[in-house]
Amino acid sequence: MKKSTIWILATVITAVFIALLTVQVKYIKDIVTIKKRQFDASVQTALYQTSRNLELNEALRYLEADIKRQSSANDSVASSTYFKTFRQKIQENRPANTPKALIVRHDKNSIADATKQMQEAVKNRYVYQKALLDEVIYKLIYTASEKPLNERINFKLFDQDLRTELQNNGVNLDYHFIITSQDGREVYRCPDFTTDGMNYSYSDVLFRNDPINKVGLVTIHFPEMSQYLYSSIRFLIPALIFTIILILIFFITVALIFKQKKNSQIKNDFINNMTHELKTPISSISLAGQMLTDTNVTKTPAMIKNLGGVVTEEAKRLRYLVEKVLQMSLFEKQKATFKKSELNLNELVESIASTFLLRVEHTGGEIVPELEADKADIYVDETHFSNAIFNIFDNAIKYKHPDRPCHIEVKSWNDDKFVYLVISDNGIGIKRENLKKIFEQFYRVPTGNVHNVKGFGLGLAYVKTIIELHSGTITADSNKRGTSFKIAIPLYEK
Repeated sequence: MKKSTIWILATVITAVFIALLTVQVKYIKDIVTIKKRQFDASVQTALYQTSRNLELNEALRYLEADIKRQSSANDSVASSTYFKTFRQKIQENRPANTPKALIVRHDKNSIADATKQMQEAVKNRYVYQKALLDEVIYKLIYTASEKPLNERINFKLFDQDLRTELQNNGVNLDYHFIITSQDGREVYRCPDFTTDGMNYSYSDVLFRNDPINKVGLVTIHFPEMSQYLYSSIRFLIPALIFTIILILIFFITVALIFKQKKNSQIKNDFINNMTHELKTPISSISLAGQMLTDTNVTKTPAMIKNLGGVVTEEAKRLRYLVEKVLQMSLFEKQKATFKKSELNLNELVESIASTFLLRVEHTGGEIVPELEADKADIYVDETHFSNAIFNIFDNAIKYKHPDRPCHIEVKSWNDDKFVYLVISDNGIGIKRENLKKIFEQFYRVPTGNVHNVKGFGLGLAYVKTIIELHSGTITADSNKRGTSFKIAIPLYEK
């Protein structure tokens, strides 16, 4: 499948997933918004009804108090003047007491008289009760509002009434409330008042018909409001989570597809590289074999020796290439076995550096050792560890800058647990985007369509595997002035 096709499919599927996720999120937001509006309306209705009940209760108290005063007026002469105000409001010439039961008369005009008397009694009662109500309203307007709020409100009864109204409107959450005056002074707060959930608070006016400077304000909030709102969408949360997981799996799948495609390309390059690498020794061995078997060629001892040497060297080279590939296969399956022994890192590095000295000097450069580790004893497999260091030196020479001599610096030092080795060169360097991939199998830093240095891309992968199997670490740093490899190996504890 072409890379462009994969990108198109990935883009389309991503758009579908994002659209699905957006719809789910919008649906959840709409549900929460609707439930919040319903809750707001229920709370405001409950607050309004509680405020109204407060005013009705106050009016009821005044009526009860007035009735008591009226009852006491019948037994007290001192109250006759007060009671007379009601009589004057009705009619001066009518009796003040409530109408008696109608007396049924048995003459022919009894029904008409009874009806007339009943109408007169109802009229008198209506006028009397209206006058009484007017008197109470007058006192409420000019007397009740003069009292402070803490005397006008029974807070325990107010709390019970508020809870009842909230439940009647379908709100069963715990709440906290506070009552303040118009100027913001606190009049009362519930005993268990907390500030949790203050972002979900509601307010309403108390005694809204009083003068503006006499009204109160009740503010209520719900600490568990968030849980209440989102409780209705709990069944949607798993669907949302599964959608997100599917999106992540999709992205991981796409990344793996691209990685596999890239690995496939790298392996194809490796096969091509390996084919070219193997052609040279095979051709040399084949040519030597033809010369040895060709009867037309005169064979002198020197020629036979020379051809034998070619076959031997090329066979070694061929074996080396094959073993290098097999080694990586063994390390991948964790089947490598080490024959570890105690070595001195400084001495090992000096020995390896000396084998490269002529090659470096041939370019006009030098190897500068600064092996300053006081403790340099390590416990490693000498063959494999030496090969790892050898690979780093070999790369420093193979990837030298064409316009300057090869210059290699080797440094070592140690702390209480590790000995460190840094090998730096002044070669062509490695770009940052390629630097993090140099330890991958088969990976070779691209130089266009042609690799001017032969290799399989296994050298640094082999180095990293060897170092890590010895409980060490290796890192690389590079710029236009060259590349530096830093190795840390545990000190050998005797």
